[in-house]
Parts: sequence; C-alpha cells; structure tokens
Amino acid sequence: MEWIYLLIAGIGEVIGVIGINMVTKKKDMLSIGSLLGGFAVSFIFLSIAMQTIPMSTAYAIWTGLGTVGSTLIGMFVYGESKDWRRILFMGMILSAAVGLKLIS
Repeated sequence: MEWIYLLIAGIGEVIGVIGINMVTKKKDMLSIGSLLGGFAVSFIFLSIAMQTIPMSTAYAIWTGLGTVGSTLIGMFVYGESKDWRRILFMGMILSAAVGLKLIS
C-alpha cells in the first residue's frame, strides 16, 4: 500500500507543478488551489509512504515521478518539445525508479 501512497504523492507533485504554471499565467482561485492542493497532497502522501519505504528510495522515486509526469504534461498539453533525447532521459529516470523499487 505504501507504493500506492508514493504514486499518489507523485501525482500530487505533478498537479502542484501544473498549478505553478497556471499561476504564472493567471492568478485565480483554480490556479492557486491546484498549486497548494497538489503540493499538500504530495507532501502528505510522501510522508505516509516514508513510514515504511526508506527515505532515499521514496524521495528518488517521488522526484522521478514528478519530473517525468511534469515533462509529459508539458509535451502533450503545453506543446513542449518531443525530442527523442527527452524521451530517452525520461526512460532512464523511470528505469532507475524501477531499479530502486526492486532492491528495496
């Protein structure tokens, strides 16, 4: 169950990052709510997951999920570059996260 909490924390981080992007464009309640709510969910579920997952593993996977998720949102929603090198490095991040889970 702790890995599901960590996944929820990663999704919350992506929502928080989307909120940052929204706030820079338009400061309304939805933008601020996305930013604060996303990061609140993220930190709460990260702290729950870290009760059983080692801190170094949980943090690495959490940041990896946030990085890859935010990059994918940027590519498919905000029209950022879909260069093959970005995809390659995202694959490397994901494979590192899987490796950390396998040895934890």
